[in-house]
Amino acid sequence: MLNLLKSLSRGISKSHAPKDTLAQLIEDGKLPKATNGVTVSIEELCFYQTHSQRWQPPAKSIWSQLNGAHASPRKGRGMTFSEVRQYQAGDDVRQIDWRVTARTGKVHTKLFTEERERPVVLFVDLTASMLTGTRLLLKSVQQCHLAALLAFVVLSSKDRVGAVIRVGSELIEIKPSSSRKSVMRLLSQLCEQHNRFLQQKPLLKDESRTDPLSAQSDPFNVLSNLCKKGSEVIILSDFSELSAPQIQALTRLAQHNRVRAVQIFDPIETGQTHARGTQKVIGKHQELSLDFSSAGVKSHIADVFDAQNQQLATQLSKSGIALSLISSGSPLLSQLIRFN
Repeated sequence: MLNLLKSLSRGISKSHAPKDTLAQLIEDGKLPKATNGVTVSIEELCFYQTHSQRWQPPAKSIWSQLNGAHASPRKGRGMTFSEVRQYQAGDDVRQIDWRVTARTGKVHTKLFTEERERPVVLFVDLTASMLTGTRLLLKSVQQCHLAALLAFVVLSSKDRVGAVIRVGSELIEIKPSSSRKSVMRLLSQLCEQHNRFLQQKPLLKDESRTDPLSAQSDPFNVLSNLCKKGSEVIILSDFSELSAPQIQALTRLAQHNRVRAVQIFDPIETGQTHARGTQKVIGKHQELSLDFSSAGVKSHIADVFDAQNQQLATQLSKSGIALSLISSGSPLLSQLIRFN
C-alpha cells in the first residue's frame, strides 16, 4: 500500500463540486463568485486582493517564515556594510571601527544597510496529480487561489513577486516585479496555463514516456538557477513524486534562499470521502479497487498519508524548509484564518 497515496492523488477527479455547497460558500463570501471548482478565471483570483489586507502589519503574516515583514530601508544593524562615520551619541559601541579610530584619532562606527527587499518567487506545480478534486475544488484550483493570495500579500507589502509555473514538463518563468500590472499578468498567465493544461487531459496511466524536463534537469534545479540568491521561495505542490535528487535540489535551493513548502491535498488522501462501495482508483503505475464502505480501509489510507507526510516534513526540515498543508476540500480563507 506504499503507493496508495500516489494512486489516490491521481485517480479520483470530479467535474464539479456540489452546486449547493459552492453556492452557499460563495454567498457567505468564503469563495469567489466565479468559482466552479474546475477552471480558473482572473476575476476569481482577484477576489483575494481585498483579503490580502488581513495579513498586513501589524497583523500576523500568513506563514511564520514571513513574520516581521522585511527589513526597513533605513540604516542600522544588518547584513550589508554601508559606510563608516564618526561616532554619535546612541551608536552601538559594538560597531566601533577600531582601525579607523586608531588611524584618525577620532571614534568611528560602522553602519550597515538592512535588506531592502526579498523577492518572493512562487513555484506553482501544475502536474497531472493536481487535477484531483473529490469534495470542493480541484487541487490545482486551490493552488491557484493560494498563489493569488500570496501574490497580493507581497504586492501590498510593496515587495516584488514572481513565479515559476511547471506545466507538465514545461517551466514558465515570470520575473519578480512590484507593480500591480505585473501581478495581474502573473495571474493571467496562471489562469491561461491552468486551463490549457486542464484541456489537455493528461493520460495518467500513460506516463511511462520520458519527461524531457526531468531528463535534462530537475525542476528544482532549474528553479535554483532562476531565483536570485536571497529570494523567498514558496513551493506549492502535492509532492506526490518527490525523489531523492529533488530533495537534494531543494536543499541546495534552501542554502541561499528562504524556502517554504505548501502541500496541497485532497480529503480522500486522508480517508475522508462520501464514496461508498468498491471504487476503482487509477494510479501512475497501477489500478486499485478500494472498498470505501470499510472503516478499516479509510483508516489505513489516513495512516499511509500521515506516515508519508511525516517523512516529507522530516526530510524538508533537515534543510530548514517548513511544511504546511492546505486542503482542496474547504475554502482557502477558512483554513488560513485558523493559522493566525
